[in-house]
Amino acid sequence: MENAIRREKQLKAWHREWKWTLINAENPDLKDLSVGWFTEKEIQEYSRNANG
Repeated sequence: MENAIRREKQLKAWHREWKWTLINAENPDLKDLSVGWFTEKEIQEYSRNANG
């Protein structure tokens, strides 16, 4: 966990161009990496709860 926090702080200090370089190196097609995190049912349930 400490490594993740350290890395996040490091990335926050980077300039925009450096961040884009990292993103393009790891995900050049800018694919949605969140696909599959939740089911459609979970998304709909969250949306209903968030909208009151």
